Amino acid sequence: MKSLYKLILILIFVNLISCSKNEKVVKIKELNQEQEMITAYTEAMNNLDDGDAFYAAKKFLESELLFPQSDWAAKSALMASYSYYLQDYFDEAIMNLERYLKTYPKDKNIGYGKFLLAMCYYETIVDEKKDLQPILIAKNLFENVILEYPNTDFALDARFKVDLINDILASKEMYLGRHYIKKEKWISAINRFKNVLNEFDTTVYTEEAIHRLVEIYYRIGLLDESKKYANLLGYNYLSSEWYKKSYKVFNKNYNNYTIKKDQKKKKGIVKKFKKLFE
Repeated sequence: MKSLYKLILILIFVNLISCSKNEKVVKIKELNQEQEMITAYTEAMNNLDDGDAFYAAKKFLESELLFPQSDWAAKSALMASYSYYLQDYFDEAIMNLERYLKTYPKDKNIGYGKFLLAMCYYETIVDEKKDLQPILIAKNLFENVILEYPNTDFALDARFKVDLINDILASKEMYLGRHYIKKEKWISAINRFKNVLNEFDTTVYTEEAIHRLVEIYYRIGLLDESKKYANLLGYNYLSSEWYKKSYKVFNKNYNNYTIKKDQKKKKGIVKKFKKLFE
């Protein structure tokens, strides 16, 4: 019985020694992994400083994989995406950002990641008259940034980008509306110009859209509707060139005169991400 008791004690002691050794090995291994991760991250930052953003992206991803359970992993994933963005590799940046958002949903820099994703789609806009998908995705992402992070620099720039996107979308509506006027498809033209007033009334195309409605309704004989929009234009844009054009619809002998218009200059805040993670 005593022999059995001694044997059990020996086994417990051996097991404790074994666990202690394993714990030391794990700690040493984790320390080495962290050091390797920091080395890779530092190398990536140096490559980014030297202008080799594509190689920097690879090193940031390597850093993430070396120690995925650390806080640096999320930073590395985001910086890899930023590096791809700098090189105009937008597809790679988008794919990596979507992975980052799923893998690190509670990361403190998640707002920057969402803004960068919106910027990637914004940069892929080529011809809004043929492909609206990138611009609509970008607008939705920017609006989410504004909603979720209203008091940040990113929200400020997102608002500016949404204004630009609305100008682009309004320009397409105007393009189609003018096209329908040439084809004398009055209902289709009216619908396009009303879309501008209903959806994009803060854009630079609002005045022209109202004027076009004045013209069309006058041409098809709906004078009350034409006057209604002329009054709307006069009430809001009395000194504009488009109001003068609408006034001439009803007063053929009206003489134009030149009015200087104030032009609003909008500046976007294009924030760079690198300094946030140095």
